[in-house]
Amino acid sequence: RCQRWVENCRRADLEDKTPDQLNKHYRLCAKHFETSMICRSSPYRTVLRDNAVPTIFDLTSHLNNPHSRHRKRIKELSEDEIRTLKQQKIDEAFEREQATQELNESNEQNTVSEEGGEEQEEEAVPLTLEERENKDYLKSLFEILILMGKQNIPLDGHNVDELPEGIFTSDNFQALLEYRINAGDEVLRKRFEMTAVNLEYCSKTQQKQMLEICESCVREETLREVRDSHFFSIVTDEVVDIAGEEHLPVLVRFVDDSHNLREEFIGFLPYEADPEILAVKFHATITEKWGLNMEYCRGQAYIVSSGFASKMKVVATRLLEKYPQAVYTLCSSCALNVWLAKSVPVVGVSIALGTIEEVCCLFNQSPQLLVELDNTISVLFQNNKEKGNELKEICRSQWTGRHDAFEVLVDLMQALVLCLDAVSSDSSVRWSNFIAGRAFVLSSALTDFDFIVTIVILKNVLSFTRAFGKNLQGQTSDVFFAASSLTAVLHSLNEVMENIEVYHEFWFEEATNLATKLDVQIKLPGKFRRAQQGSFDSEVTSEIYYKEILSVPTVEHIIQELKDIFSEQHLKALKCLSLVPSVMGQLKFNTSEEHHADMYKNDLPNPDTLSAELHCWRIKWKHRGKDIELPATIYEALHLPDIKFFPNVYALLKVLCILPVMKVENEKYQIGRKRLKAYLKNTLTEQRSSNLALLNINFDIKHDLDLMVDTYIKLYPDKVEFQEDFLPSNNSEVTEDA
Repeated sequence: RCQRWVENCRRADLEDKTPDQLNKHYRLCAKHFETSMICRSSPYRTVLRDNAVPTIFDLTSHLNNPHSRHRKRIKELSEDEIRTLKQQKIDEAFEREQATQELNESNEQNTVSEEGGEEQEEEAVPLTLEERENKDYLKSLFEILILMGKQNIPLDGHNVDELPEGIFTSDNFQALLEYRINAGDEVLRKRFEMTAVNLEYCSKTQQKQMLEICESCVREETLREVRDSHFFSIVTDEVVDIAGEEHLPVLVRFVDDSHNLREEFIGFLPYEADPEILAVKFHATITEKWGLNMEYCRGQAYIVSSGFASKMKVVATRLLEKYPQAVYTLCSSCALNVWLAKSVPVVGVSIALGTIEEVCCLFNQSPQLLVELDNTISVLFQNNKEKGNELKEICRSQWTGRHDAFEVLVDLMQALVLCLDAVSSDSSVRWSNFIAGRAFVLSSALTDFDFIVTIVILKNVLSFTRAFGKNLQGQTSDVFFAASSLTAVLHSLNEVMENIEVYHEFWFEEATNLATKLDVQIKLPGKFRRAQQGSFDSEVTSEIYYKEILSVPTVEHIIQELKDIFSEQHLKALKCLSLVPSVMGQLKFNTSEEHHADMYKNDLPNPDTLSAELHCWRIKWKHRGKDIELPATIYEALHLPDIKFFPNVYALLKVLCILPVMKVENEKYQIGRKRLKAYLKNTLTEQRSSNLALLNINFDIKHDLDLMVDTYIKLYPDKVEFQEDFLPSNNSEVTEDA
């Protein structure tokens, strides 16, 4: 095509240039093309059609123009050259026609219609003026929707209930559409110039249909990269409320073409109360709607709120039954102790965790409250200023997500209660009614003996898993050695279970001491006493009650949960981390990854040569130069310049990298989760939209407007025709008032 452009321009000086040079270094003005060859997708871009060729040239004006003498000369063609060019074009056209004819003949032979075997041949029909205008119109609508998604503008404007009767106001979509018309969008102006001012330009149904297409096209850009990388893991975040309905945010982990581990948000899944139905819909959405092949899924993790853990465990179990290599793991973005606490199936634990989140949220909302808490801590810890300063620093962070969150809470309990009491009883106008009211409610919740016992028991039980969980979020070597320490952790917890009466006695004593310090009465929960009216057993003490209701089920559950989440497959995968050179070095290069890599044998390009390749890999690092440091992470190993010389090692590292338990080394590739949190924080519940959320969170993903328009036309052909109700009919009466 470049050569044809050069010929038509008659630029002899460019004839020896390659198409690549012409494309990079030369430009042709749009005025040399017929208007039919130009697609104007927006006011700022001019896009040529694929078959565009320049044909408009004034080859005589330069003769009369004195200023053109220094310009490059146009090559004058002789009659022979003109004849040769014409013959070349005729020959090219004949060859194209012959090739097309042969292609059509072969298609006719191979294509048989379902009805009676009649050959059907589709020809590319040029667009009519109406169809072209309609495409441009749809493109304008899609541009507005994408803008609203990226800028987090809700579709609805004023609430109808807020407006006096008879007053019409545009929603945000229509307001932007009108603004665009006023700014000079001719396509929209022609479409709506005869429309009544109070008529809705684009129905809610059509907006929803178009948004679904926008969401699908944007998601497909990410999913295409996921499919290209083959292997991936699925991660879900806490259930969220979107416009009154519960949804499950879904993220996907994969290694991209640049060897970077990425975690991207790909959409919301409507939450189901029945775990079996949820498992079926979860699988159907990922495989059928989103088109991912779960045979390539190598990990699954679920970060859930209290009360949802058991349901998501059913989902994990059902997926494991179908896809044994989709290992159920912890997620690196959630501390093990927090995850274990949220999964405990005891109502009191769920209530306590909710109270802790509310307390943290209240103090984070008000800097003045934090200052008040600082002052209270200073008074209480005046004899231990170092401890006081440490607690002040912790209070200014998201401490509820720490490995030692319950230890921190027990240390802060007295300061929190005294601070909240002072705020709720302050008679001055220093605090708003909302803050004073919340302070009173939360102070009452913290000084409930049931809450105090719960957090003290959780603190003590989870102290056995704290160091183990912290290592899981550490460096690659920490994760590797943590896998070996699980047996010791389980041994300690089993010992606690065997001697639960002794351990519980110590825990309950600690809880009563804290309650005494806070002037809280030690008693059985009110709901238990009310339920036992008339048949109350006087031998049931608070200590016995909390042992049976809280301590025993909590320890039993944590033991079982650790066994489930650190399955034999999961531990074998973590043992393969000895492939990372720094771990290899700590083991004195005496490693045996091939025994643990059996589970990934089918994922390797050359499994027969694995043993020899691993030997070469060890020798490479064992006999490295003195100035060469050992790569400390999978990320560093994947970015080695010679990694492709070890294809099996490269494949193994990529699969290990996407396990949800592994930390995303480069924070800029974990942006999906951060943007999700920001969207949920900045958007009111009733204004949230699963479609707009995806556009907002993935605002930097490229989008193809033409693809969106074509998809809409295919899915909704009846909506594409001109909407006659926007235009006055021929026989309609127009009154003087109108």
